[in-house]
Amino acid sequence: MTEVRSAEPVTEPTTAGTEPVARGGGAARARVAGAGAALLPAVGLLIALAVWWLTARLELVHPAALPPPADVLTAFVDKPARMLEHTWDSTLEILIGFALSAVAGVLIGLALASSRTVERMFTPFLVAVNAVPKITLGPLLVVALGWGQKPILTMVFLLSFFPIVLATATGLTTTPADLAELVLSWNASRWQAFRKVRFPAALPQIFVGLKVAMPLAAIGAVIGEFQAGEGGLGYVIQQYAGIGDTATAWAAIMLVALVSILLYSAVVLVERLALPWVRETTSSR
Repeated sequence: MTEVRSAEPVTEPTTAGTEPVARGGGAARARVAGAGAALLPAVGLLIALAVWWLTARLELVHPAALPPPADVLTAFVDKPARMLEHTWDSTLEILIGFALSAVAGVLIGLALASSRTVERMFTPFLVAVNAVPKITLGPLLVVALGWGQKPILTMVFLLSFFPIVLATATGLTTTPADLAELVLSWNASRWQAFRKVRFPAALPQIFVGLKVAMPLAAIGAVIGEFQAGEGGLGYVIQQYAGIGDTATAWAAIMLVALVSILLYSAVVLVERLALPWVRETTSSR
């Protein structure tokens, strides 16, 4: 008589103990990534300062043109209130001009994306305006608008609006095919398609234009202050370089760079807060 044996129960490998490990490993990687994001810019800054110091020490560049970093720091420490006052003036001009160029750039980009006729009619004109060396317009802006903030803000606008126009028009005319088909399946109106699909899909491209435009706004403010400024970091650079105090001029240049970095980082932060889904749906580095 054949003996029937009961099948032995098959035990499945448990993953209960590995899940916390996986979560812990992910948290550790996140902490390492956060530490790297904070440390790497500092390391890059130290390397740049070391190269600057070595160049000045070996006099590879004449000290009158490139003073040592210590002299630049001393020039700032000797007059911090005055330098910070001019820094605030330049920052305010950058922000106002950038805001104007952002609003106008998005609106112009919307107009170009909405009509092929409008795009063909005005794109050559916009390209021509962007191609003109803006420094050549400085004296004309002074004659037309006088001294003060008006020509400076105009210079900021002229330098920074075109990337925003181009990014907005590109984003609105390159809606992903699957989203376009989804809109067609909804029988949505043009306004609904724009509000629900086309504009949200274009926002990553628009932020690319904003990030390109922010440093250009700082350049525009400095150029405008060269030509028509009664204050600001561009005015400081021109005045102190003219009397041979290049250390103070370089201190102002470093402040322009610092302001540009901070404002660019602010735009990046706004992008991450406004578009959290972009980092989740694209490859991360």
